[in-house]
Amino acid sequence: MPKPLDRTLTYRLHQLHKLTDMDSQSVYPERTGLSMSDGRCLTTIGTFEPLSVKELADKANLNKGQASRAAQALVDQGLVLKADHPGDGRGVVLTLTPTGHEVFERAMAMVHQRNQDIFGCLSDKEQATLSGLFDRLISHARPR
Repeated sequence: MPKPLDRTLTYRLHQLHKLTDMDSQSVYPERTGLSMSDGRCLTTIGTFEPLSVKELADKANLNKGQASRAAQALVDQGLVLKADHPGDGRGVVLTLTPTGHEVFERAMAMVHQRNQDIFGCLSDKEQATLSGLFDRLISHARPR
């Protein structure tokens, strides 16, 4: 007999995701002045810069239209610079401005604190094991 729905990995991952997002939605604006989606895009750009809009979409798990709108919102707020891509006349490169770097540091401090709040109930060894298991699951689930 198959497992009940509430014992499946996907159900429980979704449940954990929803529970953590509810808290993050109020924490992002409070600590960074950004919506959670803009904050996620800013931290993605800051972590992987320079990025194209396509790369932002891939790394932030957005479609290209969402990534483009988020990038433009961050440009409009003075947090991200959008420059012509040197190798692609149609493309752009996204990097943080000095103010963007300041907000990025606050956002990342919040992300690390949220991570600790969520996973702090696990020992260091359990956290390392879970991290390794997530790496394997993500690698396995990626299209080949």
